[in-house]
Amino acid sequence: MTQQRPDTDPQADAVAYLEALHGRLAADGTSVTFEVWGGLPVLIGSRADRRISWFGTRTKLFVYAAAVPSVDGTLLAEFTGAALTHAKGLRGGIPGARNVVTALPALVSTDVDPSAVQFAARDAQMLDTSVVGRPVVVQVGPGVRRTTLYRGQVPWGGLFTRHVLRKAALYFP
Repeated sequence: MTQQRPDTDPQADAVAYLEALHGRLAADGTSVTFEVWGGLPVLIGSRADRRISWFGTRTKLFVYAAAVPSVDGTLLAEFTGAALTHAKGLRGGIPGARNVVTALPALVSTDVDPSAVQFAARDAQMLDTSVVGRPVVVQVGPGVRRTTLYRGQVPWGGLFTRHVLRKAALYFP
């Protein structure tokens, strides 16, 4: 059994990670806000990018992150669903080939169940072909930092895969 000193907060590493994430998002020009979802403070970052190489198509990227005491596959799936629904509501513009939305819903914890890692690594999640989600699970702790997310192609919004994965690597090192 691991003993913790009574004067340390086991969530301190997760909260510190979120503070650093806030800084990385802001430094990259991402708009950052906070909302409370069911009593859970959620950091929300959003940005829109358009490139000629994407044939003028715009991609909107949302980052959702929260620190939780522990995370399993069920909690990550619920958080991902809520994030995709939220992103769809904020999307703006006409959905379709010229307006792609991607969400990176991330839960950060010192206690990560293998089912959460499997859920994050298995595949991207989609909400009625208009929003693509790449769930992220981050395990932090003294000397520990493991980030898991699906890094493969997706059928919808695949043109933006490289861009989204570069942003994910920047935000979740």
